[in-house]
Amino acid sequence: MHRRATAMVLCFWLILLLAATAAAGHVTATLRRALAAPTSAVLPPPPGCPVTRPNGRTPPGEHPSRGHHGNDALWTALWTAGQVVFAPGGPGSVEPDGSLAMKWPWWWDAGVRAPLSVQGRRLDAPAPPLRAITSDGRRLDLPPPDAPPFIYPESGFVASALLFPSTGCWEVTGKVGEAGLTFVTLVVKVGGGPNGPPPSVP
Repeated sequence: MHRRATAMVLCFWLILLLAATAAAGHVTATLRRALAAPTSAVLPPPPGCPVTRPNGRTPPGEHPSRGHHGNDALWTALWTAGQVVFAPGGPGSVEPDGSLAMKWPWWWDAGVRAPLSVQGRRLDAPAPPLRAITSDGRRLDLPPPDAPPFIYPESGFVASALLFPSTGCWEVTGKVGEAGLTFVTLVVKVGGGPNGPPPSVP
């Protein structure tokens, strides 16, 4: 009896595996290559979108990473291909209003006690401005006095989320006191994005 139950369980998992394999066959070859390849293969940056590649400058106290980008006072992390890709099974999320949200870190000189602000605009088409919030929901894209008071940590680090209202070519600027850091990134959405299934062949 025990052997028969074991055989039935194994048969069940084999059926699930075969079903998953068959479903995967409906995903286009182009999408499979796009998800497996570097993000630059998903969609080449269009002319007029000078995407910023990370310069590798690492914030003080952090382990070196080729994704780090910054100057002597303000740092962040960028996608290495200059694109932020929202793909099925990938990072980020599609919000109820259709905007595309991605986690984004910021570091600055811990001795500077000025507030962090983040603004962004689309370069290749009209669009609402970018929104930026901290991990506890505080807005970074609202200038004082509209922005609520926020006591920044001594560490000089804030985890944020950037909410892009649309895909396209975006310029983002972070500022802390007199220090500023600007980069350009291409926002790409594949299929339904992280929340949705990959597109299938009709």
